[in-house]
Formats: sequence, C-alpha cells, structure tokens
Amino acid sequence: MSTTPTLSIFWTHAKGSIRDLTPIVLVIGLFQFAVLRQPPDGAVELALGFVIVVIGLTFFVYGLELALFPLGETLAVSLAQKGSVFWLLLFAFLLGFGTTVAEPALTAIAREAALVAAADGAIADTDEARLRYVLGLRLTVALSVGTALVLGVLRILLGWPLPMMIITGYLLVIGMTAVAPADIVGIAYDSGGVTTSTVTVPLVAALGVGLASSLRDRNPMTDGFGLIAFASLTPMIFVMAYGSLITWI
Repeated sequence: MSTTPTLSIFWTHAKGSIRDLTPIVLVIGLFQFAVLRQPPDGAVELALGFVIVVIGLTFFVYGLELALFPLGETLAVSLAQKGSVFWLLLFAFLLGFGTTVAEPALTAIAREAALVAAADGAIADTDEARLRYVLGLRLTVALSVGTALVLGVLRILLGWPLPMMIITGYLLVIGMTAVAPADIVGIAYDSGGVTTSTVTVPLVAALGVGLASSLRDRNPMTDGFGLIAFASLTPMIFVMAYGSLITWI
C-alpha cells in the first residue's frame, strides 16, 4: 500500500474527528466562559486531552473501516455461502457478545452504576462488590446483544417482519418496566443505548449487510439493516430481568 494514499485517508479521518468533536468543545466553551464566566481548571491538560481524543478517535475509526468492518461482512458472506446455519448463528452470537464486552461506553456506565449502587446501599461499598456488580451488568448486556444478533440473523434468513418484532419487543419492555425494581429500570434503559456505540455498530451493520447481500432473495437495504435495533432493545429486557432475579433471590 502506498504511503501517500494512506496518509491522505488518515488525514481525511482526522478532519472528520475534529469536525465531530468541535460542537462539543463549542458548547462546553460557551457555558464555561459565557455562563460561568471563568476559565476552566487545567486548561493545558484539557487541550492536550482534546488532541489525544482526536488522534485516538481517528485511529479507531480508521482501523474499524480498514479491518473490522470488511472482516465482519466477509465472514457473514462466507458462512452464508457455506450454508451452515449453526455456524452463522454461533458467529452472530459470539460477535455480539465479544463486541459488547469490549464496548468502552458499557464499561463506563457499569462502573458509574456500581458506584451509585454502593452509595445508595444497594450493594456493599467494597471493591469486590462493585467489581462483581460491573461484571454482572456487562455480561448480562453482552448476552443480550449476542441473543439480539441471533434473532436478527434468523429474521434475515426466514424473512420475519422487522416492525412486528420490534413492536413486540417494546411492548415487553413496557410490561417489564411496570414490575422491575425501580433502581434498575434507568440502568436498563441506558444499557440499551450504550450498546449502539463505536465498537458494536460497525460490526453489527457489516454482519447484516453482508448476510443480506449473500442471499438471493434478500435486499441489503431493506433486509440488511435492523440488527442494531435488536441490539438496543434486548439489553433493556435482559437487564430488567437480571435485576428482578437478583432482587427476588
């Protein structure tokens, strides 16, 4: 691969990262200087942190597009062409589980939830209890996303209607919200949001598009998308079920 095209592509991603982060910086700066009317503490460290975030986000997005996105699509196509439904479903589950466990946003919210739960007295205020809480939440959400991708792949293979499945899922969420412990409902809803983040979305989208493209009677535009909706829906169900189970036990 030539160095010049690679640098050009990297610079394009870098400009995109700067463009995406600029509104956040402007909003923070507006409130810091126009509303609070004081400079932020550690301005040098903040500026350095912004540069590091830009560089890290650029490498991350570039790496996803360079390797993980095409890899997920290629594997989905190859498994579909091989005609092995078992391996395709196993791949979908492990892909959903693995990407969710590695999702930085989920790790962050699980740690924050553990701190709040310990402060509220829901769990013991010890390192061991907080780590156990974080691990339990992360594994529950990861299992839910793995299950979501299995359902999504089956939907593509069998032609199940996406709107009916989504409506049924959210009706279940509404019903569980009424009976789940109040202190787990908010965490469950946020868990559904953090699964649709930087690691999970590209690979899940690649899986759906690659699979739909490899099937003769499927349209990648109408059938290839929708897996992310399952990935944001099932964590709410699983986390509320997990919280209810822990409470009842």
